[in-house]
Amino acid sequence: MLGIKKKYYVKEELSDEKASMSGRMKRSNENHQSSFCVLSVLQKPFTGTPWRPVKRKAATSTVIAVFLFIIGVLVCVGWIDASIFSGVSSRQNLILGSNSTNARNKPEFPLKCSTGNRTQTCPRDYPTTHNPTNPGPSSKITCPSFFRWIHEDLRPWKETGISRDMIERARRTAHFRLVIVKGRAYIEKYRKSIQTRDLFTLWGILQLLRKYPGRLPDLELMFDCDDRPVVRSKDFQGPNARPPPLFRYCADELSLDIVFPDWSFWGWAETNIRPWRNVLEEIKKGNQKTEWKDRVPYAYWRGNPTVAPTRKDLMKCNVTDKDNWNTLLYIQDWAKESKHGYKQSNLEDQCTHRYKIYTEGWAWSVSEKYILACDSMTLYIRSRFYDFFIRGMVPLQHYWPIRENSKCTSLKFAVEWGNLHPDKAQAIGEAAGNFIQEDLKMNNVYEYMFHLLSGYAKLLKFKPEIPLGAVEHCSETMACPASGTWKNFMVESMVMSPSDTIPCAMPPPYEPQELREFLERKANSTRQVEMWENEYWRSIDKKQ
Repeated sequence: MLGIKKKYYVKEELSDEKASMSGRMKRSNENHQSSFCVLSVLQKPFTGTPWRPVKRKAATSTVIAVFLFIIGVLVCVGWIDASIFSGVSSRQNLILGSNSTNARNKPEFPLKCSTGNRTQTCPRDYPTTHNPTNPGPSSKITCPSFFRWIHEDLRPWKETGISRDMIERARRTAHFRLVIVKGRAYIEKYRKSIQTRDLFTLWGILQLLRKYPGRLPDLELMFDCDDRPVVRSKDFQGPNARPPPLFRYCADELSLDIVFPDWSFWGWAETNIRPWRNVLEEIKKGNQKTEWKDRVPYAYWRGNPTVAPTRKDLMKCNVTDKDNWNTLLYIQDWAKESKHGYKQSNLEDQCTHRYKIYTEGWAWSVSEKYILACDSMTLYIRSRFYDFFIRGMVPLQHYWPIRENSKCTSLKFAVEWGNLHPDKAQAIGEAAGNFIQEDLKMNNVYEYMFHLLSGYAKLLKFKPEIPLGAVEHCSETMACPASGTWKNFMVESMVMSPSDTIPCAMPPPYEPQELREFLERKANSTRQVEMWENEYWRSIDKKQ
């Protein structure tokens, strides 16, 4: 650990953005198509000698001219691909982003909003069965390893199954009941959620039904949109335990709540954070703006410190005239941000530091995935709560663990270590970024939802029925009445047609010994970091 007191200074100017290869390809193809449009419309038959109707040859030329004009217009509006004539494919980016080479020819089903005073209804022309055009590759692909936690989350009901009585007992704190029958969703609402969490959670489930029409079994569930888990495992011990199955966004080691992807994957309208598919691409581009070695060599955090004591404690670690904990901590005032157009909260602009801090809020924090998506090394303050994907990530491989009870000294050591071992710190940051970009891409989020709900449905010991007070929901009944940012995010995140492929194959459940070894391996990595940290501070004390 010698030499770790090396001084580092914050650079005031960051390197210019470097255009990505895909960006250059896209611009090249767009320029090529634009040039073709101009050349197609401005052909010689439209210039020179005036048209004379008395000559047959001139009439023939006119027909050709009109034909070329029509072709040019069709190319310009995108109905015909210019590559047909040029031999250069303008579909290259599209093919790379799709599982099907025929993605452009797939029938799409946009919103069909009623006009005037007509009541909005659900259209009946959307496919009711899933007939993938390319089922082969996906069936051979195993889902990411964190999908294995689905087996663990459903384990409390593996032996007993789920009765209607169990579900009714989950109603106490639920915000809504979801019933899916024959591929259609019916909702019974009980209370209003924080902001529009319930709205966008339901929207996400509706998009899942559009992605895999008719593939989900009939089911019935209760969903709680609040932060903290409420189904305490200590209250349901023994072979006759019958815990209520309750879905929510996070859980902890002392609860049995079933973890489900949070609403922000389809957009967090109240904070102007776009749907995950868009944000993920924007952060990817943001990562390319500043080379890792040129990033600010401090730990960065921006957020609301008032939501939890642990965040207030974190703010004590900010740089002062007296102490330098190698951190740059900023308070995020969302009310002020909304008045100034959210100029200081663009997530893609926050990948300019070598290290980014994650700390939970009142429970887990939505910010987790955005922080990990940067190629910066995440300094992960030990958290009580977990969401659906973090259990698949490993200390020292995907993030650097930080002590919760001594944040400042732990953060300072982490930054010193990273600056002394920049290649290793960069590798940890990039491993997390790759995990988020690949394993947590939106398609995998839908597949996680599909496997979780399918596994849950198989445990039901009764036939789901539509409650008398339930209302059918579809994309039209939710998006058409919406307005502003809420509607924009729904349109952005809408699944336009069924998937070309079937969902990935579920990995098997952990064997008990295998799971213990995996958890012990993670714990050992954290203990290793703490040993390094203790050694560092002992060496500092000896020098003083």
